[in-house]
Amino acid sequence: MTTILLGPQRFTTTVTPALRSLDVDGPVAVINPGWEERESDDGELGALLDGRSRNLRLHERLVAVLAEDERFAAAALALRDRQDELRAFYGIRLRCAMDAVALVQHRSSLHGVRGAAVDAAIDAVRDVDSWYAAQLKELYRELESAAPAEESESISRHREQVADELRECSAVVLPGGHVGSLVRALRMFGVSVPAQLPVIAWSAGAMALTERVVLFHDFAPHEASSPEVYDRGLGRLPGLAVFPHAKRRLRLDDAEAMQVLARRFPDLQLVLLDGGTFLRFEDEDGGLPEGTRVVTSEGRVAQVGS
Repeated sequence: MTTILLGPQRFTTTVTPALRSLDVDGPVAVINPGWEERESDDGELGALLDGRSRNLRLHERLVAVLAEDERFAAAALALRDRQDELRAFYGIRLRCAMDAVALVQHRSSLHGVRGAAVDAAIDAVRDVDSWYAAQLKELYRELESAAPAEESESISRHREQVADELRECSAVVLPGGHVGSLVRALRMFGVSVPAQLPVIAWSAGAMALTERVVLFHDFAPHEASSPEVYDRGLGRLPGLAVFPHAKRRLRLDDAEAMQVLARRFPDLQLVLLDGGTFLRFEDEDGGLPEGTRVVTSEGRVAQVGS
C-alpha cells in the first residue's frame, strides 16, 4: 500500500514527480469535491498528471443526489443543521477547557501541585474532544437510520459508477480544498480506496486519509482558535494527524502550546506538511518515512532520522 503525502501545491508543485515515481500506467482518479463548484476546473491539475486524470466528480454527484432523492436530502439537511449546532456547543466547551489549561499552566505552584493540575486540565480537554466525536457518530447513525444509503437508488447508482471508475484507475490523487466537503462526499459515496491502489494526497486530501481530521489555525484573521476535532477520515493512515501549511498556521515556536497539542492526541503522531514535503509510506515499513517533521510530546519540532 503506497501513499504519498505532499506539501501544499500552490507554490511548490511536486505532484508530477510523485506520480512518475509510482511507475504505473493507466488513468489516475482525481477526487476533488473539496473544490466544490470548481471541481470540474481541473485542467491545470490534469496537465500535471501527464494528461491521465479521470475526475470522479463527487461534488457534482452529491448535488445530483440531493436533487433526485428528497428523503435523503431532507435527512442530510437535518444532519447539517444538527452538526452546526453540535460544533457550536463543542466550541464553547473546548474554549473553556483550553482556557483552564492556560490558567493552570501559568499559575505559580509552591507545593508541586501544578503538574497534576495541568495533567487533569488536559484530560478534561480530551474528554471534550471525545464527547464531540461520540455525538457526531450518533448523528451519522441517525442519518443512516432516517435515510439508509442502500435504499437510495440515486446513491446506489453513483456508488457503483464510482467503484467501477476506481477499478479502471492505476492511482488516486486527493487534492486540497474544503475538507468538510471532501469527507462528506467520500462518506456519501462510500469511497474506499483499495489498498493496492497508490494514493497521492496533499492539504485537505492528506487530512482525509487519516482517522481523525483535526482543524487548526493559530493565525486566523478573525481570532485564534484551538485545534478542533472535526470528523473522521478514511483511516488509510492510522495513527497520524496531519497539519498542512504548518509553518503558516501553527505557533511552532511556542513549545508550551505544541506540548498541549501533542498531549491532547497522545495516540497520534503529529505530522507537519509544508511546501516541498514529500513523504512516501509503504505498508511494509509501518513507520514514518525519514525526513518526516513531527511535533514531539515535549512540544518540539523534530525530523525523523535526524
